[in-house]
Amino acid sequence: MNTIQLELYNELPQPKPILKWAGGKQQMLDILQSNVPKQFNKYIEPFFGGGALFFTLQPNKAVIADSNPELINLYTVVANNVEELISLLKEMNNTEEEFYRIRSLDITKMSAVEQAARTIFLNKTCFNGLYRVNRKGEFNVPYGKYKNPNICDEPNLRAASIALKRIKIVQGDYKEILKDYAEPGDFIYLDPPYLPISKYSDFKRYTKEQFYEEDQRELAEEVDRLAEMGCHVLLTNSNHPLVHELYGKYKISVHQTKRYINSDATKRTGEDVLVKVEPIKKLIIVPKPVELPKQMELFPATRYMGSKQSLLKDIWTVASEFEFETVLDLFSGSSVVSYMFKSQNKQVFSNDYMAFSACFAKSMIENNQYRLSDEDVKMLCTPNPNADGFVTETFRDLYFAEEDNIFIDTVRANIKMLKNEYKKAIAQSALVRACLKKRPRGIFTYTGHRYDDGRRDLLLSLEEQFVEAVSLINSAVFDNGKTNKARHGDAMEARFKADMVYIDPPYYSPLSDNEYVRRYHFIEGLVRDWKGVEMQWHTKTKKFKSYPTPFSSEKGAYDAFNQLFKRHRESILIVSYSSNSLPTKDDMLKLMSKYKAHVEVIEVDHRYSFGNQGHKVGDNKNEVKEYLFVGFDR
Repeated sequence: MNTIQLELYNELPQPKPILKWAGGKQQMLDILQSNVPKQFNKYIEPFFGGGALFFTLQPNKAVIADSNPELINLYTVVANNVEELISLLKEMNNTEEEFYRIRSLDITKMSAVEQAARTIFLNKTCFNGLYRVNRKGEFNVPYGKYKNPNICDEPNLRAASIALKRIKIVQGDYKEILKDYAEPGDFIYLDPPYLPISKYSDFKRYTKEQFYEEDQRELAEEVDRLAEMGCHVLLTNSNHPLVHELYGKYKISVHQTKRYINSDATKRTGEDVLVKVEPIKKLIIVPKPVELPKQMELFPATRYMGSKQSLLKDIWTVASEFEFETVLDLFSGSSVVSYMFKSQNKQVFSNDYMAFSACFAKSMIENNQYRLSDEDVKMLCTPNPNADGFVTETFRDLYFAEEDNIFIDTVRANIKMLKNEYKKAIAQSALVRACLKKRPRGIFTYTGHRYDDGRRDLLLSLEEQFVEAVSLINSAVFDNGKTNKARHGDAMEARFKADMVYIDPPYYSPLSDNEYVRRYHFIEGLVRDWKGVEMQWHTKTKKFKSYPTPFSSEKGAYDAFNQLFKRHRESILIVSYSSNSLPTKDDMLKLMSKYKAHVEVIEVDHRYSFGNQGHKVGDNKNEVKEYLFVGFDR
C-alpha cells in the first residue's frame, strides 16, 4: 500500500452496507444496538445479506456467512482485493445497454473480482436494488433507470474492507455454520427470510433457495439449542402469529418499519418482531472442586442410610451457581445438608418425617446458641429412681448390654427435667448418636452383636458414647445470623417458601426397601418415647409399624415427585437421586420439566457406606451413580 492509499485509509468513515438489500436492517439499527449484549465472545451472522448490524458494530472476532455464493464472493473480494475491485467499478457506466450486457455475462467464466464488481453494479443499477434469480439461477431483475447511482463508493468500500479483513467469511447453510462455529458466550444475530412464506416473499427475491414453515420451525429449534449452549441471540422476523408461537418463551418486541421493495407505496409498511434470547444459565456437568467452610468439620457425622456427607461438595457446587438466601431441606435425614447450607449463611428450613432426624435439625440447625453445660450432662447421667425401665425390659438382650439399657432409661427420664427445648434436642440427639455408634452397622434390623468387629465405637460404654456425642454437638452449634427452622412432619404437607428447595427422598427400588423405620425403629422410638406408634410385639426386633409413605412404590413416588415439583415450582429445585431407583432418570427429567423452564442432570459417581440386600444383585450393589437433578427458570 502506497503513501496516498495509507492517507486515504486513515480518514475512512464508519462503514455501512455495500449493497441495498431486501430486508436490510438500516432502519432498525438503533433498536438492534440497544439489545446487543455488553460482552460477548464473537459475533456470528449466518444470514448476512447487507450486514447492517455487523458494519455498525465492527467486531474484532466474527463469522459472517450466507447461502448465496455471489454474496460471499463479494465480501471476500472486498476484504482481500478491494483496490482491484474499485478499479473495475470505476470503468462501469450506468446505461441500460451496459446493464443488460453485464447482466448477461456468464459468471462461471469471470474472475472472483469481476464477479464481485458485477454484483455491486447490478445491485446499484437494477430495479429497487433487488437480487432475484430464475430457475436456472440467472439474475433477472430489470434495469432501474436511476440517474446517478453511486456505483463505486470508494471510501465505504475501503472502510468495509478493513472491517472484513479481520473476520471469517464463509458460504454455507446456517445450520452448518452454527454447528461449526457457535460456542458458549457468542452473540448470534439471525435475520432469516421473513414470514409469511409465499412465492412473492422477499427471500425468493434474492436467492433461489426456499424457506418454508418447517424451515422456520427448524430455526426455532436451533435458537433453543444456542440458548442451551449459552449463546446470546437476537432474531428479527415479521409480526406473524407463527413467530410468536415459536419464540413465545423469549422476550419479543414489535416495531413499525417501512418496506422499500414494494412497488405499491401503500404497502410499504410493516411490523418487525425482535426476539431477544438470553443464554440459559448453564451448570457445570462435572462438578468442579470447591472448598466448604471450616465449620463443616465440626458436624458430628455418623453412619446413616442415604447420608449425603460425601456429596456435600457436589451439592454446593451446583447450588452455588444460583443466587438465593433461603433453602428448604425437605428430607433432612442426618441434617448434614441443612448444616452445610447453614454454614454458607443461608436461612435454612429443615423438615423430616422421622422424629430423630427432626431432633438433629432442632439441635444444630434451628438452635443458634444453646449448649448443654457440664452440670446438665452430669444431671442427665445421674441414676433416676423414677426411670420407667421401658428399654431395659422391652429390649433386653436385643441390642445393648444390660448396663447400657439402664443408662438409656436413665437419660430418658432425666431429659424431661431440662426446661430448654434446644437443650432437650441436644440431649436426645446425643443419645441417638450414642446408640447408632454403639450399634454394629448402626441399624436395628437384627439382634445380637454378630457384626462386632472390635472397633473403638463398640468398646466404649454407651455412657461414654453419650458424653462424647454431647461434646461434639455442643461444638457444632453456631449462629449464622439467620432464623432457621426445624420441622417434624410429612414433606408433602410442608408449607415453607424458599428460594431453593433441596429434595433427598427415600429412593424406591424393586431391588431393596427404603423403610427407614425398619432400620431405625429403636432410635425413632427413643425420641418419640414410643408414643403414637403401633408396636409389633410379635417381632424379634420389637419394631413398630412403619409410617405410610408414597415413596414405597413406583407410582407413589412418581405422584409424590409430581406434587412436590408443582408445589415448589417457584423455587430452584435440586433433587438427589440414585441411578438404581424409580422413577427413571428420563421420567424425572420429564416430570421436572413440566414445572421448570430448564432442567439439568449432573451425574456423580458414588458408593454408599453399605449396600442394601447386596446378595440379590451381586457384590457391587452399592456402586451406583448419584444424580443431581436441577430445575430452574431463566
